[in-house]
Amino acid sequence: MTRDARSIWFNEASARIGLSDETQLALRFALKPYRLAQIYRGATKELARDVEALTTLPKELRASLTASGFALGCVEPVTIQRSRDGQTSKGLFRLRDGNEVEAVLMEHREERTTVCISSQAGCAFACRFCSTGQAGYTRNLVASEIFDQARFFALELAARGKRVTNIVFMGMGEPFHNYENVMGAVALLNDPHGFGLGHRHITISTVGMVNRIDAFADEHLQVNLAISLHAPTDAIRATIMPVNRRYPLAQLLAACERYVEKTHRKVFFEYVMLAGVNDSDESARALARIMTGHLYHVNLIPYNATPDGPFQGSSKERIWIFAKILDEAGVPTTVRHSMGSDIAAACGQLRAQTQPKAARRGA
Repeated sequence: MTRDARSIWFNEASARIGLSDETQLALRFALKPYRLAQIYRGATKELARDVEALTTLPKELRASLTASGFALGCVEPVTIQRSRDGQTSKGLFRLRDGNEVEAVLMEHREERTTVCISSQAGCAFACRFCSTGQAGYTRNLVASEIFDQARFFALELAARGKRVTNIVFMGMGEPFHNYENVMGAVALLNDPHGFGLGHRHITISTVGMVNRIDAFADEHLQVNLAISLHAPTDAIRATIMPVNRRYPLAQLLAACERYVEKTHRKVFFEYVMLAGVNDSDESARALARIMTGHLYHVNLIPYNATPDGPFQGSSKERIWIFAKILDEAGVPTTVRHSMGSDIAAACGQLRAQTQPKAARRGA
């Protein structure tokens, strides 16, 4: 399905001031097509901070748009934390209805930068090792709320002569549970007339919604697909990921096979290492047995502690032994380098500091 990024952006920006769509906005402010193009380009490509920074617009028009409440962005930074590693920043953003989400900027070596963005306020899937899932679900984000997390950090980087090189949908929420808005955000991120980030630099992670994996294959996009697997058997996976009761491994892996057959693209399998749960030699061998796809890649993730999590992370030694078993079985494997755990910005920790269950209970 083709999605018009500019229409998505204008329709959502118009809705925030009580107008139905881009057409109503144009009528309200007598905006000619070239003025609409200037506004969209300024917001998404030139990264203007606000309407007043759109100096290509007449002063009177800028004043009129500002007075109406029209804004280029729709997320408000509440706090920005910087990790001791000097490479990681986490933003807590307030949405217009008061809900809050978090996003993370990771600055790697060689000018590579990754922004991890959220697609929902909370998450309905309740994975036991993930702080976001344990805190519950509130609502879906619209496309511009998702996009604006990346836009915020792009503005920060631009001030230092840098740019966003990669986006991962691995923040708060299950992206495929908010499928249409996530695809809209992908359109905004990719639009060559706007933000202009190539599809191959975008990764979407899912807990394994089989129907949406099939739909995603039909999009014919070069966006990367990552599967939150985290266990090699139904018996283990069902204890830590309730979604496995609806979509057991056989169904999930069949969907992955269909995806590869249709797209000829690699599938990344994320596997968080939990001591005594899924990190034994037998688990490694069981994982190797199901990683039969020729375009499958396993990414082992050190577990990051959360206030409500009942787990301990596997030791470094155990992780590398696990990786060696996979490698010897011919399974392409990497071990993720964790960043930002001191500010609860690492994988599985988002929302851990701001809204853990224990804090809400007053414990």
